[in-house]
Parts: sequence; structure tokens; C-alpha cells
Amino acid sequence: MQTSRQPYFPKKWEKCINFQVMKLLEPVRLGPFELTNRVIMAPLTRCRANNPGRVPNDLMAEYYRQRAGAGLIISEGSVVSKQGIGHVHTPGLYSDEQREGWKKVTMAVHAEGGRIFAQLWHVGSISHPDYHDGGLPHAPSSVNPNLPVRTPDGRKPSVTPRAMTTKDIRQTITDFSAAAVRAMDAGFDGVEIHSSNGYLFHQFFSNSTNRRSDQYGGSIENRTRFYFEVLEALLTVLPSDRVGTRLNPMYHGRAAIMLNDESLSTFEYIVERLNEYKLAYLHLSRPFFPVESPWLIKNIPEHFRLLYHGHLMLNGEYDRESGEAALQAGLGDSICYGRPFIANPDLPERIMHNHPWEVADTRTYYNGGAEGYITYPSYKD
Repeated sequence: MQTSRQPYFPKKWEKCINFQVMKLLEPVRLGPFELTNRVIMAPLTRCRANNPGRVPNDLMAEYYRQRAGAGLIISEGSVVSKQGIGHVHTPGLYSDEQREGWKKVTMAVHAEGGRIFAQLWHVGSISHPDYHDGGLPHAPSSVNPNLPVRTPDGRKPSVTPRAMTTKDIRQTITDFSAAAVRAMDAGFDGVEIHSSNGYLFHQFFSNSTNRRSDQYGGSIENRTRFYFEVLEALLTVLPSDRVGTRLNPMYHGRAAIMLNDESLSTFEYIVERLNEYKLAYLHLSRPFFPVESPWLIKNIPEHFRLLYHGHLMLNGEYDRESGEAALQAGLGDSICYGRPFIANPDLPERIMHNHPWEVADTRTYYNGGAEGYITYPSYKD
């Protein structure tokens, strides 16, 4: 295995006329793995598990296989339970059939020399009774996210969820742990906790959506308790260097989550405490849409790089130049690219050659078929 001082590239690149060494294309250690580059494929909801059991299929295996040149693939969010569902045709990791379906995906990626982590997901309040036999979605408190929810019958307004009981919380911890075991049995190289973007854990973090008065609400320590209990449960079944986590500290204005005078200190507490666990990585997102708030900090990578001592992945509208600049400045150890990987399955090679990037057709993001999913070609000179 090459060291970090001897950049490795797939054999098909060795005779590249425009060969150049960029930080993005250098290998990097991540847990027990030596990734071949620092171009990470971010998790992307694509809604192709269009079968009653939400089982990953051959189409998904081909999609991920095409993108195995990424240093690491983080899979689309996989729900850890039926209660965690909030979107049409998203896959899961709560059944043995789903585990077997994911095996096709991991085998396809590994056959191409790639690495892949499973993102474990529970949407919390961003769901609808249509997914729960008429029952209410679960959340830390009864706060309506006031978002449209994609259901099998089209978009519908969200509802006021049911506040989780202590029993619900205990069950959800078990669900995450069981999903992590299934992920490893399916051949994933590790798992990522989706603790970002307004979903269940984020709803617990924010005092605008967490209005509990028990041990899971009130203080910062209490509002983050559920998250750390899930993390510690995962670490009883997986080595810490096979576990990553995702945070979006400046998420604001959606899913009823609002920045306030405790937002920054909440995420500082989480990030500093994460140092104790020696995880594979922290996946840190910049805001994905304009944010107006007196509590906004814009220099998210700079701020949290000073607090986190492990592998830091940066996400949020990076291109070739800005991603390289962030790595050269020491702000992160790898860069996550989301939408660019949709239309550019060979994104690391395009970065290397400075080839143009295609733009994905938004109409095919969630259409359930092969078009706009496995039909984007690699670049041809």
C-alpha cells in the first residue's frame, strides 16, 4: 500500500499526459483504510429502491460501481427502522432482505477497488402518517417541521409529530445498533450516523425543536444525550475507526430549526466531545442555502478545524479549485462532493485532468429509473 508521500492513482491514469499531483488526489489514511484519493462521494438520496421492501437492487449496484473511483463513497441515507421512513423509495437496513440487497452494492464497489460506508438515517418529524399506517412521525417534541413531505401519493404537508417516550428512544438506539450490524454483514467498510440537515438527531440538538423537560431536553448535555447514547451503542458492535458522523452546525430556517444564542455552543460541545471517541471521521457541512441570522458563523471549516483533532471531511458546494484550496490551507483532510457525482461518475479523473464537469438533470434525481442515474458517461477526449 502506498504511503501518503507516494500518491497512488489507478493504473489507467499512469500514462496521463496532464499528470499533476493535487492534494485532492493524494491518498489519505481514514481509520484502517488508505484511501486512494481525498475526493469523497457524499450521500445522495436517489429513490431507486422502488420495491415494497425498500431493498437495494441491481440498478443501485451499477450506480455505485460506476462511482467507485471516489476515495470513499458514503451511501445514500438508509433508514434504520420503519419508523424512520420519510421519503419514497429510500432503502433501509432494518431487514435481512435489505442486508442482502446491499451486499450486491458493496461487492460491486469492492470489485472496482473502492470503499463504501453506509449512512444510517432516521428522519424524525420530517415524515407523514402515510408511512406509518396513519400513526404520527416520532420527534423529540410535538413541533411541526412545516415542510412538504414526498409521499407515495405526492407531496403533502407535514403534521405535528408525537414526542418520543423514553421507550421510543431506547428502541431507536437499538434500531441504530442493529442497522450497523447489518451494514457490516452486508460488506460495508463502516457506517456514518446522519446527525445533520434537520433530521432526528438535529431535532434533538436544537432547542427550537426539542422542548423536552426530561434528561433529553433543556441543557446542551441533555439535548445531545440521545446522540451520544446511539454513538456509544454503535461502538459496542463496531470499532470506532469504522464509524463516522455528519453535522451541519449552521442549518437554519427549515424543519423548524432556527439558529439562536446556543446553536454554536451546542455544536462546539458535540465536536470537542467527539475527539474522545477516535472516530473514522467527522463530516462537516457548510449551509446548502442562504442563511440570514445574527448567530451565523460563515467560517465553519476554520472554526471547527481548531476544535476537531481527527479526520475532517468538508462538504458544501465545493468545486475543483475551492476543494483543493481548502485542503492546501489545512482546513480539512478530504472534500465531499454530492451533486457533481450524479452527472460525473468519474469525478476524480475529471479533477485530475481538469476536464469539464457535466450538470445533472434535476428532473431525474428521484424518478426511479435508469435515466439520469446510470446513464451519465465518463469523459471522452
